[in-house]
Amino acid sequence: MSLWYAAHILLYVRRKANPDGKIPVWENIILIEADSEEIALAKAEERGKQDEGDDDGTFHWGGQPAEWVFAGVRKLTLCEDSEKRPGDGSEISYTEMEVNSEQALANLLKGKPAAVKLTDFAMEPPSQNTKPTAVKLTA
Repeated sequence: MSLWYAAHILLYVRRKANPDGKIPVWENIILIEADSEEIALAKAEERGKQDEGDDDGTFHWGGQPAEWVFAGVRKLTLCEDSEKRPGDGSEISYTEMEVNSEQALANLLKGKPAAVKLTDFAMEPPSQNTKPTAVKLTA
C-alpha cells in the first residue's frame, strides 16, 4: 500500500573561495510516495543529492562562486490521511517549536529576530543508523 510522506531536506550553501562565516541553509519540504518509511527515506536522500551542485559553475552566493550541498533529511513525516493522495487543504507536514513569550511569537510571525526552540523530532544521519530513528532536536 502506497503512503504519502513529507521529507524535510536540508541543503546549505558552501562558498568555494571563502567557506568561513555564516552558512545559508534551506529546508525544502517535498512529498514522497512510498510503501514504507525506509523507502521514503531512501527516496528523500536521493532527491537531496540530486539538488546538489553549482549549476555547471554558474551558481554564486553573495557574489562568490558557491555550490549547494545536501546536508541530510532532517525529518520525515507521515502525512495526514496518508493513504489518500494529498490535495487542496491536506496537511503535509508540521514543525513543533517553542518561544518564551508572546512578543517572541509576534516577532517570529513578522520575520523579526526571535529565540525559537525546535521541539519536533528529527532523523539521525543515515550513516549512524540504518533505520530511521527519532531524536530530539533543539536549537
